[in-house]
Amino acid sequence: MTRLTAKDFEPEVLELFDKYVHGQLSRRDFIASATRHAVAGATGATLLAALAPSFAAPLVAADDKRLKAGYMEYPSPQGYGKLRGYLVQPAASQGKLPAVLVVHENRGLNPHIEDITRRLALEGFLAFAPDALFPLGGYPGDEDKARELFSRLDQAKTRADFLAAVHILKSHPGANGKVGVVGFCYGGGMANYLATVVPDLAAAVPFYGAQPPAADVPKIKAPLLVHDAGNDARILAGWPAYEAALKAAGANFRHFVYPGVEHGFNNDTTPRYDEAAAKLAWQRTVDFLRQHVATS
Repeated sequence: MTRLTAKDFEPEVLELFDKYVHGQLSRRDFIASATRHAVAGATGATLLAALAPSFAAPLVAADDKRLKAGYMEYPSPQGYGKLRGYLVQPAASQGKLPAVLVVHENRGLNPHIEDITRRLALEGFLAFAPDALFPLGGYPGDEDKARELFSRLDQAKTRADFLAAVHILKSHPGANGKVGVVGFCYGGGMANYLATVVPDLAAAVPFYGAQPPAADVPKIKAPLLVHDAGNDARILAGWPAYEAALKAAGANFRHFVYPGVEHGFNNDTTPRYDEAAAKLAWQRTVDFLRQHVATS
């Protein structure tokens, strides 16, 4: 069976799906609107099913013997009180490892983000991916339910929980004391935010994430590697102001826009995935983290 890509969908359908994923459009409204753009007997419901993620084939298996993986709970006095995350490291590692916080999209710690965490561990990092939904029962195993739960979070408490995760990683006995952060979509915005509140953050890599307020940008001391999608008008609209603020603050940053690809292009569980762009962005990310987090 041929794998569907973004090119198999009308641009209007992809735009509707982006609104649906980010809570700007209900499931019913997506189906009704997408049906108007359906072809060859498709319906809005079949289009939604085709665009939904499939977690059947992770790049790195959960039981990969090269890795040591498990779940860790940690306290967050200013947040919800307790959070849980997925902690992965190379099984054969000796000595202290560079640490990377992985921040998920707006569905919590789903199988794709756990796979991303394992991929980073295979590259030699101590990788930790908290589940922001843990205070509400954790990722529910269903993307629609996860998105609905996510809307109930108190974002001030959630930010405090991710900030606590940075400090947990910094003092983890298996870590070298340096922490980088990688985030996707919602997590990209969180990576940008954490860069404004953690002066000694070693590196931040936001993938197509919302930019912080310009007034907070001078607080950023970490080097940034920003990945954006060429067809992502929503996120790109905020880039000029962010870029101007970064330049004015003398920040160390690099920005890559991947032409012709969609928001979410790194997520290989959905048709919005673009293999060439994702592989290039991933290699740039790993090289960047090695440069800034793995070196003393």
